[in-house]
Amino acid sequence: MPTVKTTYLGGLRTESKHLQSGNQLITDAPTDNMGKGEAFSPTDLLATATGTCMLTTMAIVAQRDGIELEGSEVEVTKVMSQTPPRKVARLEILLKMKANVELSPAQIQKLENTAHACPVSLSLHPDLEQVVGFEW
Repeated sequence: MPTVKTTYLGGLRTESKHLQSGNQLITDAPTDNMGKGEAFSPTDLLATATGTCMLTTMAIVAQRDGIELEGSEVEVTKVMSQTPPRKVARLEILLKMKANVELSPAQIQKLENTAHACPVSLSLHPDLEQVVGFEW
């Protein structure tokens, strides 16, 4: 069974529906590529998926260890290539972490390793540079 169904709406806009939940989202082409930029672009979703995957997998591991990361944030800056072909060349990812307890260096390292090993990050082409930083 498909995971997502996407319909092209015209005007460089799509609407995607997550079939399990029914949630929907709109994408637009970015303003630097003939679009209106009124919604996430497909490459914005790639950047979003990477950051949210890192944060979510860290939260899964933390929860197993009795740690709550509520209020933590991730900021992702997407940098497009300057030469053809057009692609995401670099993701600058900053995870601003909050924990409900004081973490040991070993716990912090475990969580940071988890972020680097998230499924989305591991699925990206190795030429896409991922610069990941943490604030604890």
